[in-house]
Amino acid sequence: MPHVIVKLWPGKSEQQKQHLADAIARDVATILGYGNEVISVGFEEVTATDWCDQVFQPDIVEKANTLYKKPGYTM
Repeated sequence: MPHVIVKLWPGKSEQQKQHLADAIARDVATILGYGNEVISVGFEEVTATDWCDQVFQPDIVEKANTLYKKPGYTM
């Protein structure tokens, strides 16, 4: 705890994902005061054609009240 899930389109390299996971974990530890050993970061790749049904509608529209950073696009 905490566990962060990053949903993104396919195509980023393993190196890019590892670099982002390390940065997220570092910031979570610093800002929230958790030890790095309890933080996990996962990636879920979702194609552009599935984005609306698998991410935008369930995670953004239906959970809008939980978003602290809202996207600048609509679908």
